[in-house]
Amino acid sequence: MTSTELKNLLSNLAYEFHFKNSTKNKLIAFVGLLGDFDSFEYAINLKKFAITNSMENLDIFFIAIGNKKGREKFCKYTGFSEKNIKVVNDNQLHNLVGASKGLDIGLGGWINMTLMLMGIGSSKTILEVIRGYTGDKGADQIYDDNDNINLFNVFKFSGKLFGKPFGKGYLRPFELATFRLNNMIEIFKNWGDYMINTKYLPQRSCTFILDQNNNVIYKYFSKDILNYSKNMKAPLDFLNQYI
Repeated sequence: MTSTELKNLLSNLAYEFHFKNSTKNKLIAFVGLLGDFDSFEYAINLKKFAITNSMENLDIFFIAIGNKKGREKFCKYTGFSEKNIKVVNDNQLHNLVGASKGLDIGLGGWINMTLMLMGIGSSKTILEVIRGYTGDKGADQIYDDNDNINLFNVFKFSGKLFGKPFGKGYLRPFELATFRLNNMIEIFKNWGDYMINTKYLPQRSCTFILDQNNNVIYKYFSKDILNYSKNMKAPLDFLNQYI
């Protein structure tokens, strides 16, 4: 697809989904199933980013595979605005804009996703999983001391648990893994609402930023699970020049 064709397609989608009403730059992210690990993590981090940064020049929109009930639960959990997320029944739009379908060996979504989680056709995933357990001196911490964490309604603790042995000011060991486990619990509890069709489990995301004239000024296509940004150490740093 040429740059002009992509611009026209995204402009038409912005009009169809009423994103055209925005007078700012527009981030439009095509994410996979609502219950995808990346969809949850991306939405939560975008919500946190919007709270701590001025968003006078940027609006954020999601196009996800899901339904209305799943969207309601997704937004309640992540804090993402319902009016800024549109749900579709399949990945036709994702295909049109060039998003990766993920691995497909012809044995169904579950097998494809499992293989990708093992690093097959998703080479960066294993390293990202390991980083969740080992921590990362080059990334920000997730939890503050006063954050309350509840896993399975059995393990309840505060963010102080990470600070006592590991200190503060960076991504501590097990911190990211805990964050992702918490998201996974929410997904499994509401699987039927978030995962409308498991054949789309391998579907990856892509992100575009459009200026006020709908010119594409940024784009990123994910090929791996847990890699919705080109720099997962600071996944939303790319936004700083557009806000």
